[in-house]
Amino acid sequence: MPQAPASKSVTLHDVARQAGVSLITASRALSNPGMVSEATIARVREAVAVTGYIPNLLAGGLKSRKSLMVAALVPDIAVQQFLPTVKALTDALDAAGYQLILGQTGYDHARDKREEALLATMISRRTDGIVVTGLIHSQTARDQLRRAGIPVVETWDLSDRPVDMAVGFSHLKVGSAIAGYFLGQGRRRLAIATGDDQRAAVRREGFLSTVGHDVPTVVVPAPSSLEYGRRALGDLLAQDPHIEAIYCSSDQLAQGVMIEAHARGLRMPQDLAICGFGDADFAAHMSPPLTTVHVDGAQIGELAARQLLARFRGEAVPEPVIDVGFRIIERGTT
Repeated sequence: MPQAPASKSVTLHDVARQAGVSLITASRALSNPGMVSEATIARVREAVAVTGYIPNLLAGGLKSRKSLMVAALVPDIAVQQFLPTVKALTDALDAAGYQLILGQTGYDHARDKREEALLATMISRRTDGIVVTGLIHSQTARDQLRRAGIPVVETWDLSDRPVDMAVGFSHLKVGSAIAGYFLGQGRRRLAIATGDDQRAAVRREGFLSTVGHDVPTVVVPAPSSLEYGRRALGDLLAQDPHIEAIYCSSDQLAQGVMIEAHARGLRMPQDLAICGFGDADFAAHMSPPLTTVHVDGAQIGELAARQLLARFRGEAVPEPVIDVGFRIIERGTT
């Protein structure tokens, strides 16, 4: 196929001319390929590559009322536990012809305002769906989304009153399960090293409700880190030098606690048991391997995409709220 002449604004007419097909055939090959033959699709795609044509999705969206975009809000793209969810969402939506765009809400006290602003922007850009990490607590944002009628999936948490749909698990039950696990091992002098975000606070609440009393606690800024973990162990031992087990709200925090424990000559699990949260890729390769809570982040992304795509097709969603559960992965630190 000969090279098309350079143009400042390549149109679908140019693609059709290059491929030797009608304008409507070129349009169908790109937007509704099931209506044309594989050979025609190949010719049109080759013409797109030759001409450098980029579809005007905004113009197409005005006609179809679809932007073919889904927005996903995460607290911080550097937090490892959310990456499998983002990847699964991206892959599932891409296979259906949708693109994922990301926004960061942060963990600080301005989170609700930032979330409100991001959601308002996504609504104004006419995204077809929105996926949010955690629950939307701002009543302003909840009202905005319901008025807009855009399908919304809240993830990594559960609620009996979601804005629309939800895929996640109970953080309260996670905290309770970890406390029960330590107590079942006969450990009584427990402690908590936790981030200051809302979901970590709920896990802490579940932990304490099962223990039945307060325990030495250190709260660090989210997202937590190895550095915060090292400092946290020192602060916890200052509160109780005879701590037997520590629950950490993230594996990164637990990693820091472990390094500081090594530095202080503490044996794990003989002198100190440690449990993290998130099952990060390094957790199984620590020395000793880190006991942690596993949540299937990829499954959360796949199910959220499935819910959205069903709504995009105008279908009823049989399970608007899905609990994916969790499990404690027992390793060397306990």
